Amino acid sequence: MGAAGLRGGRIVTDVEEVGTVAALTHDAEGVVREGKAAFVAGALPGEKIRFKRTRRHRQHDEAVLLEVIEPSPTRVVPKCAHFGVCGGCALQHLSADAQLEIKQTELRDNLERVGKVTPREWLPPLRGPVWSYRRRARLGAKFVTKKDRMVVGFRERLAPYVAEVQRCEVLAEPVGALIAPLAALLNELSIRHRIPQIETAVADNVVALVLRVLEAPSAEDVSKLKAFAQAHAVRFYLQTAGLDSVAALEAAGEALRYGLPQFKLQLEFTPTDFVQINAQINQALVGRAVELLELTPSSAVLDLFCGLGNFTLALARNAGRAVGVEGDRGLVERGRHNARLNGVSNAEFHMADLGKPLDASVPWLQESYTHVLLDPPRAGASEVLGSISRLNPQRVLYISCHPGSLARDLGLLVHEQGMNLVAAGVLDMFPHTTHVESLAILEPGKRKGRPG
Repeated sequence: MGAAGLRGGRIVTDVEEVGTVAALTHDAEGVVREGKAAFVAGALPGEKIRFKRTRRHRQHDEAVLLEVIEPSPTRVVPKCAHFGVCGGCALQHLSADAQLEIKQTELRDNLERVGKVTPREWLPPLRGPVWSYRRRARLGAKFVTKKDRMVVGFRERLAPYVAEVQRCEVLAEPVGALIAPLAALLNELSIRHRIPQIETAVADNVVALVLRVLEAPSAEDVSKLKAFAQAHAVRFYLQTAGLDSVAALEAAGEALRYGLPQFKLQLEFTPTDFVQINAQINQALVGRAVELLELTPSSAVLDLFCGLGNFTLALARNAGRAVGVEGDRGLVERGRHNARLNGVSNAEFHMADLGKPLDASVPWLQESYTHVLLDPPRAGASEVLGSISRLNPQRVLYISCHPGSLARDLGLLVHEQGMNLVAAGVLDMFPHTTHVESLAILEPGKRKGRPG
């Protein structure tokens, strides 16, 4: 390390090094492998860089980028003035096409390394808008005494503080442009020290802002919030405790909703419900799901982790019957409501804990299904895979937000349950971030121990 001292893992050194970036970590840091590996934020594969080590770990060191000597041809100028400080994005310095290539490579590597599987076909990526796409977000809010003002934004990338930003290029409008005005508003409230976060939900018809308040606002605070809501055409909600405490500041009026126009569907949701982040990608994803499942009027589809019916109702439009199963009671109720709202009579919704092995005696699991769709959280769906196998469906579509758990589960379905991995691919749900969203389609094959 040259002339360096070590203090609690931190490297105190003036030594500058030059190296070539070999790869990216999952957190989008460039990896230099010349000597002990160094992770360098802001560096891209193939670049020759000048850097300095700043913190020691057992297997690698953290380092700061000093200069890009030979830039990658895929390097671009970040659109956001706060990129590098704000932790909301990690890849704005990489072209959109190159971002997708990296995510496809990560999916391929996980399938091969973790699941020991390879699809017969790689699907083209689903693409959508790369700016102003994020309709749901949780923003931090903090009154910073040293600055004597409120700060609103995502957390900083390298520190546990709220990044001070003026606008956000990935949040759906008008929220992206309201960051600074929101901070100014909160700064005027008597409870400014007692507002730790804001959740945003941009519906097709309403922009909802949920303030987490640790103290009830004064009458003057409420007056200021109402004036802001009217001036910027937004709707405020206050959350005083858990999610059950969320209530509109004023009479709520019409429910939040989003559309799936190709299926003639309008889905209503609450401002804290889970909905897919990227509206256009969601529309394309639902369309691709119906296409890949190859449904007919005689099909019966089981939709696991169904949420408020995002896939279930579209599947019902193209099948004889669709059954959605979800662990959140509120989402199950919303699914039933959305079925009634859209006149979908061949869809039903049930509540079950899908993080545990399913009880085979429940009536909905004793039915026969020709197709299964599952869209689990990051932990995956390992507990329900046995039930899927016993149903012996013609096709299974697995939609995933984590390539590692997807690869693990696909490995089980292929090697233990005897299914064939027909196709897989990524979708650009979260541009400029390291999140990898993907899907895979499976069909029955020769089961382990079954004669050919």
